[in-house]
Amino acid sequence: MLEIIHNVEHSKEGTYYTIPFTVPDGVEKITVSYEYQRGAKGLMGDLHPTNVIDIGIADEKGRFLGWSGSAHSKISVGEFSSSNGYLCEKINPGEWKIIIGAYHVLETGVQVKYSVDFEMKAEKLLLGDLHIHSDASDGKFDTYTLGKMAQKAGLDFIGIANHNNFAENFCLPHQDGLTFIKAVEWTHYKGHMNFFGVNAPFENSFIANSRDEMHKIISDARSMGAVISVNHPKCRFCPYLWEDENAFDMMEIWNGPMRPSNLDAVKWWTELLRAGRKIPIVGGSDYHRPHSLARLANPVTAVLSPSKSADDILNSIKNGRSFVTNGVDGPKLDVRYGEATLGETVRRGSAEKLIIAAENLGNAEIITVNDFGEEKAARKSGEDSVFEVNPGSSSFIYVKAIKGKGKLRRICAITNPIYFE
Repeated sequence: MLEIIHNVEHSKEGTYYTIPFTVPDGVEKITVSYEYQRGAKGLMGDLHPTNVIDIGIADEKGRFLGWSGSAHSKISVGEFSSSNGYLCEKINPGEWKIIIGAYHVLETGVQVKYSVDFEMKAEKLLLGDLHIHSDASDGKFDTYTLGKMAQKAGLDFIGIANHNNFAENFCLPHQDGLTFIKAVEWTHYKGHMNFFGVNAPFENSFIANSRDEMHKIISDARSMGAVISVNHPKCRFCPYLWEDENAFDMMEIWNGPMRPSNLDAVKWWTELLRAGRKIPIVGGSDYHRPHSLARLANPVTAVLSPSKSADDILNSIKNGRSFVTNGVDGPKLDVRYGEATLGETVRRGSAEKLIIAAENLGNAEIITVNDFGEEKAARKSGEDSVFEVNPGSSSFIYVKAIKGKGKLRRICAITNPIYFE
């Protein structure tokens, strides 16, 4: 926190000028608040002149980023989120400027206290729904409305993946604090796949009437940078029927409410892991409209990302630095083996035990899954929400939070693995 005490003299009334402040390296967002003796407000302020100091901000190159007059006592500027009336911009180090508007200043002058807060760049846990449909295909709401609904639900990012339709990727709205991941759901009679990260993943058409044509579509999309997830692969109505386990980079093991087809997807994914495949998992609601079984933000994919940029989020998902949980308030699982975390490969023996820290766990159990089966994790001595397990000779371990008994037993969170050399 940087504090600046500045005296605005009466002689400055009716003028604009700036005062500098230094921004260090590694800042993601700047918040400036200010306070001074304002005197009377409203009608009394009109009848009896008082101090009115306006505010704006300029970056290290002197570029004007916004102005709010005296309407707000706190403003923010950042690459992914800014106050209304202020541009979103990457925060570069250097000498920035607070723009002062000395609208009214009493004869005695006025002392203004500015507080500048720097939010530093750091890896953070971001929550998102990667499988939503808009009215550009068979959904109920337009993209902007879905964005507002996602923000209200507490999400940081969403993927609007319409069926064979990428037009909206070229005109995604800017909504403060929400990141849109470009997506298309390639919808075929032999299975559905989400293509993430590019505007138009099909060079010509989405149509494929043979395995070779399917491979051509996949190859073209990957050459453009698309990351491909197989959706609801064990769905009873539209399962994955292509006889090819290498056509996708990730697997949507949790689609909509937890149900048997999702458990079958988890089982298939585990079989691929045991066969030596390193494949990340994701989840998405497959939300189309209200009053249906699929609810927005159920489940969510929780991602460890260095920033809220779409590229950083997608890169972290592609590298398995994520887990899937049943909602914004669902269990949050932090899994570590020494310095390694989700999606990473580590040398066995570099740490003694795998440590699992859990939030919002409630009465759920922690189960670990490896090459050889499942094991209930033991609580670390003296710590209710920390668990530990010996990895033994496993080549991978992932973690599930399980609630309920018997037929009501269900997964409420599941992580990507940590892999062992």
